Amino acid sequence: MKIVIDSKIPYIKGALDSLADVVYVDGSAITAADVRDADALIVRTRTRCDATLLAGSRVSAIFTATIGFDHIDTDYCAAHSIHWQNAPGCNAASVRQYVMSVFAYMHRRLGTTLAGARLAVVGVGNVGRQIVELGLNLGMEVMPVDPVRARREPTEYFYGYRDALSRADIITYHTPLTLQGRHRTFHLFGPQVLPWLRKGVCLINTSRGDVVDQEALRRAMLDGTVAHAVLDVWHGEPDIDPWLLDNALLATPHIAGYSADSKWNGTMMSVRALSRHFGLGLDDWTPQPLPQPDTDVVDVCGQRSFEDAFSRAMLDIYDVEADCSRLRAEPDKFEYLRGHYPLRRESKAYWLRVDKAYAGRMLDFGLRLKMNDDQPQ
Repeated sequence: MKIVIDSKIPYIKGALDSLADVVYVDGSAITAADVRDADALIVRTRTRCDATLLAGSRVSAIFTATIGFDHIDTDYCAAHSIHWQNAPGCNAASVRQYVMSVFAYMHRRLGTTLAGARLAVVGVGNVGRQIVELGLNLGMEVMPVDPVRARREPTEYFYGYRDALSRADIITYHTPLTLQGRHRTFHLFGPQVLPWLRKGVCLINTSRGDVVDQEALRRAMLDGTVAHAVLDVWHGEPDIDPWLLDNALLATPHIAGYSADSKWNGTMMSVRALSRHFGLGLDDWTPQPLPQPDTDVVDVCGQRSFEDAFSRAMLDIYDVEADCSRLRAEPDKFEYLRGHYPLRRESKAYWLRVDKAYAGRMLDFGLRLKMNDDQPQ
């Protein structure tokens, strides 16, 4: 069998080479000629899997090493008996880390008090669940919004979209991009929601660029309805709006889910899924172990408050401002910055030294503790 694999998927080279004819191609450059005689694809979001790519090929299965799958024409796949599978939840902890760093940045740079802030989490799937938990651990008033789950799970409590937005201090989006249907998410934040918002709200979008109508966002930022915008995803990537790039509180090149841990997870899930589908015997395969960070002990002793300790720890582990600075310095290198993203490990790779008063709460954020006697706790 022949498998075409996006060459930028990390930790995958060599996994399948002894079992198939494997061809590695830059995901954004995969063509119909590349896949014509392929049996399966392993891709990321930069490969549009539709009739243009697949018609006339023998591809019978597509695996994407990503949580999102709007780059796969699922209707075409269904009509042509092409199996497809994403990697649900593979980057949930990474996006959580990104949002944690955003909250830490807001506390340190803006003086935002996190405890008691009203947080609307729009979309409560694998990622949104983690953001709900994060908000609760920080003492926020969390308002989950998910009409699909609300209909399916009547015993769980979800806020209505308008109700949550009208109360929120911070709104964060974690939905897939859907273009039609009762619960379409295209321009979910658009002109229709602006009258609902409190003055001075913060908007965070790590889902898909077109979940937010950027013209409506610009209008809301100009009149102060949205005081701060944090944008990791953009309409028209990699050609992004220069005004929003300059005026957002934080602007990053679609890397919220780009921790090394999340990439490792996505690769593992894709290889295992392909193995199960074709019976290749790699159902328990794992990539090589991830490298450790150069410095894996973070010391936040002596902070005046829990939120100071939290912010110091999160920004020492992953500083979202550094990603923002790189994009603003070279906005024309959006794809390069994604493709050459530096190693970023999640909290579980670190030890934390912290005052005993805050130690228990810090465990909620995935950190391992080293007390002052250097004994792991």
